[in-house]
Amino acid sequence: MPASSEPSNRAPVAFGSEPLTGVVPARLDEPDLYINRELSWLEFNSRVLAEAQDSSVPLYERLKFLAIFAANLDEFFMVRVAGLQAQLYNEVDDVPPDGFTPDQQLSAIAGRVHELTSTEYEIWNGALRKELRAAGLALISPDELSAKEQAVLDEHFVRNIYPVLTPIAIDPVHPFPHVRNKSINVGLMFEKRLHSTEPSFGLVQVPTMLPRLIRVPLEGTRRAFVALEDLIFRHTKMIYPQLKVIGQYAFRVTRNFDMELDEEEGEDLLLTLQAELRRRERGHAVRLEVSGAAPDESIQWLCRELELNAESDVYCVAGPLFLGDMTVLTSGDERRDLRDEAFSPQHVPPLRDSEEYFETIAERDVLLHHPYESFEAVIDFLWQAAEDPRVLAIKQTLYRTGGESPLVRALQRAAELGKQVTALVELKARFDEESNIQWARALEHSGVNVMYGLLGFKTHAKVLMVVRRERNGLRRYVHLATGNYNQQTARVYEDISLFTAREDYGEDATAFFNMLTGYSAPVRWNRWIVAPLGLHEAVLGLIARETAHALAGRPAHIVGKMNSLVDSEVIAALYAASQAGVEIDLLVRGICCLKPGVPGVSDRIRVKALVDRFLEHARIFYFKNGGTEEVFCSSADWMPRNFRRRVEVMFPVVDDALKARLSKEILGTMREDTAKSWRLLANGRYERLNEVTPLRSQQRFMEIARERARENEALLGLSKAAVSPTPRALDKLRRGATKKRKRRPREE
Repeated sequence: MPASSEPSNRAPVAFGSEPLTGVVPARLDEPDLYINRELSWLEFNSRVLAEAQDSSVPLYERLKFLAIFAANLDEFFMVRVAGLQAQLYNEVDDVPPDGFTPDQQLSAIAGRVHELTSTEYEIWNGALRKELRAAGLALISPDELSAKEQAVLDEHFVRNIYPVLTPIAIDPVHPFPHVRNKSINVGLMFEKRLHSTEPSFGLVQVPTMLPRLIRVPLEGTRRAFVALEDLIFRHTKMIYPQLKVIGQYAFRVTRNFDMELDEEEGEDLLLTLQAELRRRERGHAVRLEVSGAAPDESIQWLCRELELNAESDVYCVAGPLFLGDMTVLTSGDERRDLRDEAFSPQHVPPLRDSEEYFETIAERDVLLHHPYESFEAVIDFLWQAAEDPRVLAIKQTLYRTGGESPLVRALQRAAELGKQVTALVELKARFDEESNIQWARALEHSGVNVMYGLLGFKTHAKVLMVVRRERNGLRRYVHLATGNYNQQTARVYEDISLFTAREDYGEDATAFFNMLTGYSAPVRWNRWIVAPLGLHEAVLGLIARETAHALAGRPAHIVGKMNSLVDSEVIAALYAASQAGVEIDLLVRGICCLKPGVPGVSDRIRVKALVDRFLEHARIFYFKNGGTEEVFCSSADWMPRNFRRRVEVMFPVVDDALKARLSKEILGTMREDTAKSWRLLANGRYERLNEVTPLRSQQRFMEIARERARENEALLGLSKAAVSPTPRALDKLRRGATKKRKRRPREE
């Protein structure tokens, strides 16, 4: 195994140290050849933060990236830091390939997060807040208002806020209360008189059901807001009339929010999950954020109550807590000069002008590149299937579908029309559990057969199959994707969709759903590679095959696009391939534990990361294969969890034109990106690419989608002109071209 099972006693190597040089490691499992997973993730979030700092990015988009950074950090603490702390407290000897113990990882994480948090507030205070104010958007103190407006605000507090508040004074009778995860709280210090039993500390939880930012009129601004905690600060005398407040500040607690499900013990997974969601709210604290003049004595006291380390777990910030809430400032303000250029996903051929999707897909495979090409095609396909009397059955996996989903409504409609509809719902999609429970119940009430996948595994694959009766018998239509069936995220996540009616894909789809519902895995798959039944071995085999080609002098090249590269065996295989002469280009948006450019080990490996307006999410893998090129798409990253603890699908794209599009147009353009890309160095840090003539791949993909749509319009126009149709015929043609988009209720 690439990772040693023995704990390492070495000190963690800080980012910024020199890369390995000189002596080539005798083995490919040396800890110095691996970047720590958690620190690599923090470097990803630092690239998000860099977009908030980049003055070439429109102002409102910079605020958006600042909010994403803050939300990402919350999730990191709730899951990853909480997990490391649990390992430490429970004395779990789980040492990753880089050799860092849990204690060493937590120490390194704290150091890096303190750096990033400091940068976050420098960006907010030094640039964004001032530029927003110049643009007419202001976050202000109540003191900046006129006396008249202050009176109006005070009246609002008395009528609409004060009755909701619950002031707590901490003393032996009133112990420290449970502080909810991610909630903002006002901490107060009271003057304590000699020999008095009066409390010295008070707490007011800022109500989460009230808007945090309160709109107020302010001359010279378009929109101005006061933070709810600042309004509470203003009225502490009203809240605690008998106590003298001598200090006040805001604080926020982040808790362990991961799930601990024993599916074998739970007779009903849905009920077990609901109980776990209630328990999760009381997870142990992992981080304390403080804003304002909090004395050390108060921080120490809070840390004792929350069982936190005052040295490493406390983050004092110079501004409002959780800057993710600041996007309210720009919400609804559509000034185009302050946002990215407007772009609407394009309806492109061949589905754009198809009255009947089934006929088009039967003739040819169809590939869509989201969000540049509209996800509406996927929704329309499912609605056509729901309404088509010749469709007998629909089967679909659902992971993160989102609220009020037209896909869920289409499945309900199909069931109501008597079709056999099966939905494989993944209830355990992290942080979407409650939403998934709600629409799983709604599907069941409509007659959909709802299943929850394999015991002990998350169903992460994105598969949709439609069974239709046709002239020559039953035919299966299959949709495979790298991203979720979610119309909201499909507008901001970059992903790949493939429609096909190939018989071998249909057989694999049937076997796949039978495996999930009946635990009947096939003897062999025709085309698909499925986790946990061999995906890991297949990836290692594909890399080994490329290595053999290189050793034999045949063309050998690997291009991998993914969100994360963590699996140590895959990394070791890539190192061996590089040593054998395989050229390897990796496009890894997030975590990358591989070190490129290590002499004698990874000289031929290059790693780039891209952060832009759309979240890079597609997993695409290209293998030169001695000249017989192969291209795969997948729902899975190269991570242990995807290989071993999730149900995933990796599928080949066999149509030559589509293979060329994936390898040359999509992967090729991304490899050439120099405007929004970063290069991974052997020391674990990233450097931004700075070229004289930058190429921005996402901008190019938008142009390609628009060009395809325009070319189709022109061809359609020529076709119409050639036959000189009458006005009535033209109207019929137009109605036919949009017929597919009138078969389902339109979204708002």
